[in-house]
Amino acid sequence: MIRVLVYQDDELVGDAQSSNLSFFVGKDAESIVPLKGWRIGRRQVLVERTENGVYVSDGGGFTPLKVNGQPINEYGPVGRDDRIEIGEYRIHLESDGVPRLRSTSELSLEFGGGPQGGMPNLEPEGGIALHRHPVGENVVIKKEKVAEAVQKVVSPVETEQGAAARMELHKRLIAAMDLRRVNVSRMGDEELRSTVSALIDDILATDATFQSMRQYHTELRDIVLNEVVGLGPLEDLLADDSVSEIMVNSYDEIFAERDGKLEKTHISFSNDASVIAAIERIVAPLGRRIDEASPMVDARLKDGSRVNAVIPPLAIKGPSITIRKFAKSKLTHEDLIRFGSVSKEIIDFLRVAVELRANVVISGGTGSGKTTLLNVLSNFIPDDERIVTVEDAAELQLSQPNLVALEARPANIEGKGAVTIRDLVKNCLRMRPDRIVVGECRGGEALDMLQAMNTGHDGSLTTAHANSPRDCLSRLEVMTLMSGLDIPIQAIREQVCSAVNLIVQQTRFSCGTRRVTYVTEVTGMENGIIQLQDIFLFQQSGFGPDGKIRGRVVATGHVPDLYQDLVRRGISVDMSIFSRDGAEGEFGRAH
Repeated sequence: MIRVLVYQDDELVGDAQSSNLSFFVGKDAESIVPLKGWRIGRRQVLVERTENGVYVSDGGGFTPLKVNGQPINEYGPVGRDDRIEIGEYRIHLESDGVPRLRSTSELSLEFGGGPQGGMPNLEPEGGIALHRHPVGENVVIKKEKVAEAVQKVVSPVETEQGAAARMELHKRLIAAMDLRRVNVSRMGDEELRSTVSALIDDILATDATFQSMRQYHTELRDIVLNEVVGLGPLEDLLADDSVSEIMVNSYDEIFAERDGKLEKTHISFSNDASVIAAIERIVAPLGRRIDEASPMVDARLKDGSRVNAVIPPLAIKGPSITIRKFAKSKLTHEDLIRFGSVSKEIIDFLRVAVELRANVVISGGTGSGKTTLLNVLSNFIPDDERIVTVEDAAELQLSQPNLVALEARPANIEGKGAVTIRDLVKNCLRMRPDRIVVGECRGGEALDMLQAMNTGHDGSLTTAHANSPRDCLSRLEVMTLMSGLDIPIQAIREQVCSAVNLIVQQTRFSCGTRRVTYVTEVTGMENGIIQLQDIFLFQQSGFGPDGKIRGRVVATGHVPDLYQDLVRRGISVDMSIFSRDGAEGEFGRAH
């Protein structure tokens, strides 16, 4: 009899016993103690009792199985003091039998030691500890035995035979749905999932083709069910709050971003057709399409997460999906301060700037957090003002009561009916907006946005791709020229100078952290050049023990015209944030 105790953050969450010679622990429903989390494998920890004691092996999962802090593939015999870990879970095994401890000479002979009975000199290759000798040291086996151990613990569903079984089950399911005339178009999500799940269970129970994989029916059902009615293997990643972005390069190559770092996952689709089916399930409810005539599409999920998809012939390796997830809870300025993305002084200044209707452009690279910051600043707009938002794919999450959200539309299959951001910006001027918020300026709509800022719609907000405040001005000039109008560059610069009050630069560093690095005021023109004056700067001071960038935000001493005007009008404001000594705050604190 083996007793299994499972702890999560030192809290006992599972206690079970088994008299079987082998069993497993994972997120599969048949696990002796079912675990949760997409990083946990379905049969993550394989436990086997032999005459020499209890052995554990890694059955596959995104999180490695560790014993005493070291990643392992196979380990044993397990002692009472051994610490078995999978992510946040800790597993303790108690056996009613005492394992027979083998002598050093026996271990030497097993691993090919010399005639003197000493342990062989095995060089660590691959860095995977596989066995333990009686005194508790790990022995690292050579590559051939590592490969053999890995082969033993791979789930059959993940092998070529398993992939073939998944494809065959998929075909049988489609045939069964067609035979029974299942009308999926009239079903809700829950009803559809329940109906398809019952069909799959029926096929697995009655079709002799799948009897050889009887013990893996649950895993087979879940995979095929998600591929048919959901987003396949992406479902677990979408449910994981720690994943911020998902990238499908091909059906068997999927990456995820966690804490700003990319990691290759172990999951995969069955084939290219499964990826395309998932894309179609995303875009169809939005009235969009993807096919050879229109092989690229921008869309969003029900929770607002942004989706971009590209299929062959444009995507050479196969259909590609990029999903930028939205957090389930909307981030606030307190969250950004706690994360170290921005200082309190900058937030206090930007709150006043937004409330007093300064025109703000948020500049930054791809994935730097522009839209997140735009959401935060938009929430500073007073509730008694009418706001019109314009976006390619709706991402903004504003909470004001008087709000109209507009979304661009691509052309239909005949190449007609397209409504661009520029069309929407022009139209929203007729909707009596107090504020216009454009999700992102990418082209000729920059001219219309500048015109709106210059014609009584002060306090407007937008974002643009650029690497610095100066680059942002150049990009605004180029985008204005993309409108197709022959406008002299001097006239464009005068429009930009008159319209834009502040540029907030957002930067994503190599370590994955995101910071506001500049808050810059547009002060005027001199000799045909737009003049900029930095108000706050981020000064980098190296990296912390966790590899994250460290630094502090520093005030330059410049007081923007906005605050100077408030002082002239006798309005009390906090001027200390502009002091070189008074507005220094550290970024990169542990959080």
